[in-house]
Amino acid sequence: MADVIEPDPFDAIVDAPFDSALSERYLVYALSTITARSLPDLRDGLKPVHRRLLWAMRQLKLNPNDAFKKSARVVGDVIGKYHPHGDQSVYDAMVRLAQDFSLRYPLVEGQGNFGNIDGDNAAAYRYTEARLTRTALRLMEGLDEGTTDFIPTYNGEEEEPEIFPGLFPNLLANGASGIAVGMATNIPSHNVAEVIDATLELIDNPHVEHARLMELFHGPDFATGGLVVDSAAAISAAYETGRGSFRVRGRFHAPEAGSEADREAGIERLGGGQWQLVVGEIPYQVQKGKLIEEIAQLIADKKLPILEDVRDESDENIRLVLVPRSRNIDPELLKESLYKLTDLEVRFGLNLNVLDSPPGQGRTPMVMGLKELLTHWTASQVDILQRRSRHRLDQIARRLELVEGYIVAFLNLDRIIAIIRTEDEPRPVMMAEFGLTERQAEAILNMRLRSLRKLEEMELRQERDALLKEQDELNKLLESPARQRTRLKRDLANLRREYAEDTPLGRRRTTIAEAAPTATFSMDAMIEKAPVTVILSQRGWIRGATGHLPLDQEWKFKEGDGPAFALHAQTTDKLLLAAADGRFYTLGADKLPGARGFGEPVRNTLDIDAEAGIVAAIVHKPGQRLLLAADTGRGFAATTDELLAETRKGRQVVNLKDKARLAVVRPIAPGHDHVAVVGDNRKLVVFNLEELPELSRGQGVTLQRYRDGGLADAVTFTLAEGLSWAMGGESGRTRTEPEMWQWKVARGGAGRMPPQGFPRNNRFG
Repeated sequence: MADVIEPDPFDAIVDAPFDSALSERYLVYALSTITARSLPDLRDGLKPVHRRLLWAMRQLKLNPNDAFKKSARVVGDVIGKYHPHGDQSVYDAMVRLAQDFSLRYPLVEGQGNFGNIDGDNAAAYRYTEARLTRTALRLMEGLDEGTTDFIPTYNGEEEEPEIFPGLFPNLLANGASGIAVGMATNIPSHNVAEVIDATLELIDNPHVEHARLMELFHGPDFATGGLVVDSAAAISAAYETGRGSFRVRGRFHAPEAGSEADREAGIERLGGGQWQLVVGEIPYQVQKGKLIEEIAQLIADKKLPILEDVRDESDENIRLVLVPRSRNIDPELLKESLYKLTDLEVRFGLNLNVLDSPPGQGRTPMVMGLKELLTHWTASQVDILQRRSRHRLDQIARRLELVEGYIVAFLNLDRIIAIIRTEDEPRPVMMAEFGLTERQAEAILNMRLRSLRKLEEMELRQERDALLKEQDELNKLLESPARQRTRLKRDLANLRREYAEDTPLGRRRTTIAEAAPTATFSMDAMIEKAPVTVILSQRGWIRGATGHLPLDQEWKFKEGDGPAFALHAQTTDKLLLAAADGRFYTLGADKLPGARGFGEPVRNTLDIDAEAGIVAAIVHKPGQRLLLAADTGRGFAATTDELLAETRKGRQVVNLKDKARLAVVRPIAPGHDHVAVVGDNRKLVVFNLEELPELSRGQGVTLQRYRDGGLADAVTFTLAEGLSWAMGGESGRTRTEPEMWQWKVARGGAGRMPPQGFPRNNRFG
């Protein structure tokens, strides 16, 4: 016996460039992901896993009126016969089909724990049971009527339908989402009645304008309700191109509120002026449990200071209770804050990317607008109608053949019986004698004796006439596109009655209403207004005492420290702190530490240079003008709106050279028209305020010229009223010099000695 020579495995190696081999294989994978996993088919709106799930349940006879069966049985059949993937992924797909908060029109009816809107997972499939819903049966109508092709399963042992031919518009009704390779889809659910209305309009007028369709088809209708708050124009534009996005909000609704207005606004009055907000619906795909955690975290982090508490009082209906910190808070402000800071408002991206099947082109992914999508879906339903009609014509032809044979047998019954009794091979004899086909003769021979009494000529002729009439109508239907459109419209109208607006399942859940314009959102607007006294020490320790206390009150300071600034403010105010290096810092008055102790170093909150002392602390007022001057004698005017800093690092406003320091920060009161500047050399100069430029940043201009020393102080005043200064001492008196004309010169002068009695410290007070 000769030795068998084993083939050399290296002979099977094919030389090919690595990049081309890799690209070819990746392309196969990508196409498989796109066409057989991630994108829904335009005709039935299903991905393969969902189609196989429903088909397996149909094979198990899990109809709405039949008993439930274990989900494990369904999953086992699906992965064993049709879908060779992981059992958990198949069960997760089945669970979603059963969740009434995931699907607008559920296709599976579940019994047991199928998860909830809080985000809890379903129980294991050995504990749950399922069966089909009536909507699923609507989607699978016509499977036995030749309306679709059946293709072999992955192992060739079974067959599965290519699509479901039912008239239910599942693609738009239930939507779909998926991520393929290089593309994705995200289709919201819609109201079936509106989809049918738009389709009927398109059938009547194939050239209908998109705007007319949008009058009938209003937009998304999510399973969890809520509100779509974008404009009608924005929604229409998204559906025209097939791409866009919508803002989806939860709905505030308080069914137990006293007035209709409060019910719609979600406000429950508690007496004594107290109130609370109630959320009755949350946006689609937002988990209620995570939303509550998100709101609670905002409260804990003090990022939503106008909200006191959030409670979950939900049963089968959602009820989230939001308790404001004060009854004086504006409910609309609280709502707007929640929309901005939480998932009570989300954005849903529209991407109408579906698998279409143009004749001769296979399954092709396409992004379609609404009109194009409805046109293609209508064409597919017409094709299904034609296939159903041809299948029925074949059935009629086969039945007519038998009926004609039965009539012949009835008219010649005695001779037929005689042939059967006497002939060894009666079939060829019958065929030859009566002109029967082989199929007719076989049917006559297979009849039971009890059927002979039913072979009445009138009944057979009536059945034949009825079949001929139906055959004629079907032939006319196939020959006339107009008749096909009429039949499709009639069938759609019948379907619409099942999902009309006045039915529990068909009632629109999501409100399409453009949100009213609101004020620009600001966290500052949420701070409750209350008086506060700000105390800043010489060493930079700051605190805030509740209420407007006397500014000359004695405060306790650390040893070696003392008072620097004390001022009245509101918790809603911003404090402007000016450092000697020319930087300005912003601090919210609501963030001040309490006044029971010594406060806290302001440098814990703001990045103020340790060597730069604080030269001024003022309350920001919109439009307030300030006089800024350095000890070099240069300065300018600035508006406080330009000085606000967004970060703790502050904002550089006054540019200083060498060892120059910011010396003066004074408010410019309305009506002031002149500037008075005094130097260390005790020279005073007065010039017109108009000569002072207004800048947002810079060195400014020369206010006074010095040979030696620098600027001591500067102030603005009204020339007609005279210049005032503090007398010093404990009397608190001021003195006013009415005649200042002799000190008035052009800006930048050297000046002259001040009036008699001017303070020795060269300060205006």
